[in-house]
Amino acid sequence: MDVYGLIGRPVEHSLSPPMHEAAYEARSLDARYVTLEPDPDRIEEAIDGADALGVAGLNVTVPFKQDVLPSVDPTPTAAAVGAVNTISFDGGTPEGHNTDTEGVTRALEHHDVAIEGQSAVVVGAGGAGRAATYALADAGAETFVANRTVERAAELAEEFADLGVESGGLDALADWLPQADLLVNATSVGMDDPDSSPVPAELLHGDLAVLDAVYSPLRTKLLRDAADVGATTVDGAWMLLYQGVAAFERWTGVDAPVAAMDRALRDRL
Repeated sequence: MDVYGLIGRPVEHSLSPPMHEAAYEARSLDARYVTLEPDPDRIEEAIDGADALGVAGLNVTVPFKQDVLPSVDPTPTAAAVGAVNTISFDGGTPEGHNTDTEGVTRALEHHDVAIEGQSAVVVGAGGAGRAATYALADAGAETFVANRTVERAAELAEEFADLGVESGGLDALADWLPQADLLVNATSVGMDDPDSSPVPAELLHGDLAVLDAVYSPLRTKLLRDAADVGATTVDGAWMLLYQGVAAFERWTGVDAPVAAMDRALRDRL
């Protein structure tokens, strides 16, 4: 039996176990998915221990996405984003991936939203913002990142300067959104207060595709406002789903049963 799992702190409310377990059942794989909370001061030992025990792959969530970097050989994408959320153990140094970027691109592609050659705005310059900004810019979108702390957005844009990323404060949304094709909310705004949105409703328009990384609730105020003006809306569960799909496919070499994983995820939500 192959064992896969998730390390983080906390992990008891993670939606990854039902999603991956559904995939193993749908593909008749002899595998299990477990959750682990390692000592924050012993992450390197935890990765070595998983490898020694024959664990086939790990997902990584907060607060360890950066902490595991010294223990793995990061892919170019993971190195660029500066975070690892998936580890493969294939002998030798474990390989570190970042499938959050694929969560963004594949969620949009699933909804027939083009990325290459489009104008994209990302709100938020934290971990999710970094992944979304890199994913869109690397896929060929003209990308602008806006953040409440302007300096943090500027630092991110400077890191991705070779991809043409630009930055500004939230007040710059009024200049960028009217001409934008894509909007990604990579902040937690809308999670604790379902009546809050990171973007004023009057800036949204019908030619936008709007992806909100928040998945609880699924229909955030941002997505409700976007739907009201006829924009294409993509809820955060699609991003969560496709980062898991990418991890499953890397680990197993098998096409993921996307529909089964989606059902399990949304049933749990």
